[in-house]
Amino acid sequence: MKKNDIAPFFAALKAANPTPQTELEYTTVFELLTAVLLSAQATDVGVNKATRRLFPAANTPQAILDLGLDGLESYIKTIGLYRSKAKHLMETCRMLVQLHGGTVPRTREELEALPGVGRKTANVVLNVAFGQPTMAVDTHIFRVGNRTGLAPGKNPLEVEKQLLKRVPDEYAVDSHHWLILLGRYVCQARKPRCWECVASKYCDFTPKTLAPATGKKS
Repeated sequence: MKKNDIAPFFAALKAANPTPQTELEYTTVFELLTAVLLSAQATDVGVNKATRRLFPAANTPQAILDLGLDGLESYIKTIGLYRSKAKHLMETCRMLVQLHGGTVPRTREELEALPGVGRKTANVVLNVAFGQPTMAVDTHIFRVGNRTGLAPGKNPLEVEKQLLKRVPDEYAVDSHHWLILLGRYVCQARKPRCWECVASKYCDFTPKTLAPATGKKS
């Protein structure tokens, strides 16, 4: 993607969705951290179904610890890899209580020191909870970055670095959400829905796909 096309690309996404939000449901920073930790290799819909049961019963680190491992597992067993996620979440809660007074830290280093919290999870928390212009590169953003030519890279870290370098400052904080939503609903893996994309004219992907019913190009 040409440098001159990047700002119009994001301007088009912003015009269509001025205030993008994560689709994970949360009301506190700890709930967000928990939801993101549980979301690895799972859908936001599936995580939300589980946390709607979990959070009314326990939505603080100490409350999670009080549930015990078996109790926590009973709330999240519908989520893939729930046993390992439960262990990580319990250890994270223990560290939050012992080292951080029960609050979620605001630095990448402290977040990534928590069990089950990798770079992507830390980026989501830093961006969504604390408004930092980080890029949490999941499969959707990795695909969009490469397919559009916005941020080509062989791995998520390369794509992240390209995005941090190329996304204009005015779009930096919300760009993570726009790219995820674009990849999830429009720029899909099997067949991008170019005819529905508000920013398709700035995208390097060719040839643009056709709408099934009309055969009309985007």
